[in-house]
Amino acid sequence: MLKKILNYLNPEPIYKVLIFRLLLVYLIFMLSRIIFYVFNQNYFSNSHLNSLPNIFIGGLVFDTVAILYTNSLVIILSILPFQFRYKNEYQIFLKYLFFICNGIALSANLMDVTYFPFTLSRTTFSVFSQFSNESNLVPLFLKFFVDYWYMVLFSVLLMWLMVFLYKKIKLPTLDEKPSIKYYLKALLLFPIVCAIFVIGARGGILHSTRPITMSNAGDYVKNPSEIHLVLNTPFCLIKTIFHHSLEKKTYFSNQADLENIYNPIHIPNPNDTVEKYNVVLIILESFGKESIGFFNNNLYGFTPFVDSLCTQSLVFQNSFANGRKSIDILPSTMLSIPSLGEPFVLTEYFSNNLKSLPQILKEENYHTSFFHGAANGSMGFSALTNLIGIDHYFGKNEFTNEYEISSDVSGNLWGIWDEDFFKYYAKKIEGFEQPFFTSIFSVSSHHPFDLPEKYKNKFPEGKHPIYKTIGYTDFALRKFFEAAQKMPWFEHTIFVITADHCQSTPTHDEYNTSTGLFSVPIIFYSTNEKLNLKGNSEKLIQQIDIMPTLLGMMNYHKSYFSFGNDALNTENHFLVNYVNGIYQVLYGDFVLHFDGTKTVALFDYKKDILLQNNLIGSNQELQLKMENFAKAFVQQYNNRIIENRMTVD
Repeated sequence: MLKKILNYLNPEPIYKVLIFRLLLVYLIFMLSRIIFYVFNQNYFSNSHLNSLPNIFIGGLVFDTVAILYTNSLVIILSILPFQFRYKNEYQIFLKYLFFICNGIALSANLMDVTYFPFTLSRTTFSVFSQFSNESNLVPLFLKFFVDYWYMVLFSVLLMWLMVFLYKKIKLPTLDEKPSIKYYLKALLLFPIVCAIFVIGARGGILHSTRPITMSNAGDYVKNPSEIHLVLNTPFCLIKTIFHHSLEKKTYFSNQADLENIYNPIHIPNPNDTVEKYNVVLIILESFGKESIGFFNNNLYGFTPFVDSLCTQSLVFQNSFANGRKSIDILPSTMLSIPSLGEPFVLTEYFSNNLKSLPQILKEENYHTSFFHGAANGSMGFSALTNLIGIDHYFGKNEFTNEYEISSDVSGNLWGIWDEDFFKYYAKKIEGFEQPFFTSIFSVSSHHPFDLPEKYKNKFPEGKHPIYKTIGYTDFALRKFFEAAQKMPWFEHTIFVITADHCQSTPTHDEYNTSTGLFSVPIIFYSTNEKLNLKGNSEKLIQQIDIMPTLLGMMNYHKSYFSFGNDALNTENHFLVNYVNGIYQVLYGDFVLHFDGTKTVALFDYKKDILLQNNLIGSNQELQLKMENFAKAFVQQYNNRIIENRMTVD
């Protein structure tokens, strides 16, 4: 009986052709994955050959989902129960639809080959929001196409291969005459194909299987970094179109137990008298610790001025970023909110009730400002600073209103050269009423790594072209401090220097680990003797600690909300960031990786700087303590953001 049914449902040629066409897309996806690995293999240095079978299997699962979604219209139009599917005009239409859909998917995969080093993650749909405010997208894309010409070549070659092989898959002529049997068979096959589609798109057949998400890639890897070899970019884009980034957590049912482990509400001494120091927050583009000689025993480094400033400042050897994108830096430093997944400003929760550092200081009658030499609106910073209470935004437009733009100052594709914009910054601060909070974000140490013509050969390049631009920004920073120290506000000012993130491509192995890739400077400098900001601290500090640490220096006396801690007045300090779908917790000499359910790794990151010796299970007490903190932090973070409880009642 079963044999008769199968013979009756014997699919006609178009079904077999459809299968071969989809197998062709699998081949293109797999070749894209190989290219992704070859060009980014230094980020997967801890992977081993015995991981490849699981990565390959997982890749097929995620490719299946992406291919089915990408080709859904092609599939539906191919299985319609009508014979006009075999007409030449119809097949020509299907051919071009196939090339367009899969050409876009191929482009997304290959673009991520070069974009991955900047974010250390597959691109998600938030990228469209992240760059929606850029006014120079066309020249930026053109520049990327020129710089990464080889990826354009790979795109052309793979597209040619897809077209070439597609033409080899011939569709036979259907000899069967239209009949009740033909249409009945076609109608019976239609729901079967649809059922197979749903199973493939969900990622499994079991009733308990939830639709597959990016986190499921962890089932196929031994090392968290390998997750991005399993994933593909079309899948990540599709899955995050309507993605709600957070889910409520109930690791601890007792609120007292939760707050005993971690509580983001800070209650200072209400009797303290506020010291109204000026604050200058300097954010340097891609200035990871790898480029700074002071943090590398001066064995290598490209920042002679920052090196000298470190000897006169309070410097934290164990300092880390809370994100890998430029768009993460303002929430980290001014709202004390880390990026645990999608950038906070791109989530639906950014309309929550918030109280930023500038807003707190404005209540103390501070003048507030933010400077960014890029085109106004770049990265959405002008809107963001307005939302968090900064009164004055100074971008490229404001600069050009005061100065005539020439090739000497117009900068690279990103904005005004740092030397000119820092000079402008110093001049503007001089006119501010004290006390003030002001911040500047540099732009020159960024791809395409250009320099003003007069400095083309002045700064050493090292192993990566970014280093010459970092040397140039260091030079611009020196000029700024030389001007600032002559101004009356200088001695009553706290300077904070950090980076938005590390450089995209580390050139030393110790900076190519899950901790090294977040290793940025956090430097506090002031000539005010009362503050005594001197020394080389081994304490852990992260960017979300900048806000509470500054408030601590000022003896701020009101309760406030912050996911960070005062680095100078907190013992047993933990640190949290997010990498490759894993929560990374640092405490003392150790770093723990927590996947949201269980601990997957534990390393002594000070002794084992390359994180090669997994100590999981070797110290159960420490591991449990760090895991409980990870759970408490994530529960407070997720639930408070979802429930809009991010201020002090």
